[in-house]
Amino acid sequence: MKLKLLILFCFVGNLTIAQNTNWALTGFSKPKENPILSADSSYEFACPMKNTSVKWQKADVFNPAAIVRNGKVYVLFRAEDTPGTNIGFRTSRIGLAVSNDGIHFTRRKNPVLFPSKDEFAKFDNPGGCEDPRIVERADDTYVVAYTAWNRDVARLCIATSKDLIHWKKHGPAFAKAYSGKFLNVWSKSGSIITKMVNGKIIAAKIKGKYWMYWGEKGVNIATSDDLINWNPLVEENGELKYVMNIRTGKFDSDLTEPGPPAMLTSKGILLLYNGKNAKEETRDQHLPAETYSGGQVLFDANDPTKIINRLDECFIKPDLPHEMRGQYKAGTTFIEGLVYFKKKWFLYYGTADSMVGVAVKNSL
Repeated sequence: MKLKLLILFCFVGNLTIAQNTNWALTGFSKPKENPILSADSSYEFACPMKNTSVKWQKADVFNPAAIVRNGKVYVLFRAEDTPGTNIGFRTSRIGLAVSNDGIHFTRRKNPVLFPSKDEFAKFDNPGGCEDPRIVERADDTYVVAYTAWNRDVARLCIATSKDLIHWKKHGPAFAKAYSGKFLNVWSKSGSIITKMVNGKIIAAKIKGKYWMYWGEKGVNIATSDDLINWNPLVEENGELKYVMNIRTGKFDSDLTEPGPPAMLTSKGILLLYNGKNAKEETRDQHLPAETYSGGQVLFDANDPTKIINRLDECFIKPDLPHEMRGQYKAGTTFIEGLVYFKKKWFLYYGTADSMVGVAVKNSL
């Protein structure tokens, strides 16, 4: 994996301190085609829960995962159905779109992951299936970590597929850990560590285990033997272990939430994440209050809990009109999908909880 050398300068008092960021993935630009996906009321779906046809993409389309398959980019996007209702009170379903160039997409008619009359309805109905992150296993199986939302507790769940269309739900990721201790604990945003193998990004093992960063207000971590059942790391007192927290005065002063699947590089484990700016005086004064922007952090390749370096500034932020206009008006560039395609990096993100955007970086 080749990363561009970049030196950022931070000013502290009368001193100028250079921050070495040769480990980071920077230099993204937003093509003129943005936004690349938006709401479309022409798509109808026979909802098994409502027993009626619903316009499942009518309100918003956002927060995408991405993967390369057979020389094409596939995006799993979150779609909401009912305009005019508050955030969290619509039903989300995950749709699939495909592209030959990473920018222009064709959508499938029906969603591929959604609430159904199955054993998991108690977790994902009526709020739905949200905010996927996708990785590929070495045996060509796809694994999605997504949020099941029953409008009570958000739960990080796992599903698997061989073709990206037909998915098998496995339920909450932490259901079996510690005798179910964390089954009903709020959990979201699973970023599984990957590696690049012959130009292909697949799930990686470190010390015989798969690892996943997850969480919302701070970043937690978990391990797995099979990418399906996960064990959160805990402190000596049994409470969840945090490997990264918010920072006063920074773009991530209110929230740090994992983005696309993390990647094992020659420098360490690179995690791209979402930072939310606080609304109090503790926020980054150069950004609007409550803005979501993107950050990067480097963890030790031999100890995924140990931070080596972290960008002081966001590397992507809302600065286009549609990124600051939608159901989340403070603005978001909520990153969830990253692929290496045709010698470029494509970073997919949600804009203002309403549309899908992309930023592109040449590999050199």
